[in-house]
Amino acid sequence: MPLTSPRPRRKKSLGQHFLTDPNTIRKIIASADLDPEATVCEIGPGRGALTVGLCQSVSSVVAVEMDAELVHYLHPLTESCLNLDVQHGDALAFAYDRLPEGTVVVANLPYNISTPLLFRLLEHRDRFSRLILMLQWEVARRLAARPNTREYGALSVITQYLTQETTLLFKVSPTCFSPRPEVESAVIRLVPRQDTNQEETAGFLRTVRTAFRHRRKTMANSFREAGWALPGVHAALDQAKIARTRRAETLTVQEFSVLATILQHTVPNHDALPKNG
Repeated sequence: MPLTSPRPRRKKSLGQHFLTDPNTIRKIIASADLDPEATVCEIGPGRGALTVGLCQSVSSVVAVEMDAELVHYLHPLTESCLNLDVQHGDALAFAYDRLPEGTVVVANLPYNISTPLLFRLLEHRDRFSRLILMLQWEVARRLAARPNTREYGALSVITQYLTQETTLLFKVSPTCFSPRPEVESAVIRLVPRQDTNQEETAGFLRTVRTAFRHRRKTMANSFREAGWALPGVHAALDQAKIARTRRAETLTVQEFSVLATILQHTVPNHDALPKNG
């Protein structure tokens, strides 16, 4: 059923930029590698340009939309696409644990909440087989960045630790949206890891955030300034075969993982540290 009611205007407060380019929509759906029996969770369906293609590709689409006007605008689609369930709510608070295991996330993330929303999704990574996300180009580059590059930081390391694949797929021009954003976008594919436990992850996050808190300092000095017991930190770095003079942006994700495990079992004040940094 066509959407015939007046299109709601864009709300700047919600960071809305509606995808309109048919070729980009086809590329996103192809990149998701969708099984006909799959469930897709679309975050921010907007005016439904991508939603229709998703409904034609899988057995079930759960679309989470915060804008009440857009929810009302999309209602006719639920009459023609019987496999579409439009949920009115905040994607940051949505109950992802109610989705079936193996759900594929397809999302054009609002730029103003893209990072916290990404981590919200990764908190529930046991639900998802993969995430196909549209992000600001610079954020996508940071997610996929490698050591010893300007873009490589805590966001890169944490995302790559929580995923077994982080692949930057393609750029998207501002002309593919209405209204046009001021920056370029990109589509990225993340395949979540399922083999990390809560305690290991918490230790890893604390280690990485501490290491990058003072980016220009050496690893040893960064931990010392954060209040860690320096002899224990030195011993942990030596055991992990990481030179004390190295900086955080030179370490691989695997080196951070090894160091975090050692620190968790050897440095007394490790668990007392704040989670955010």
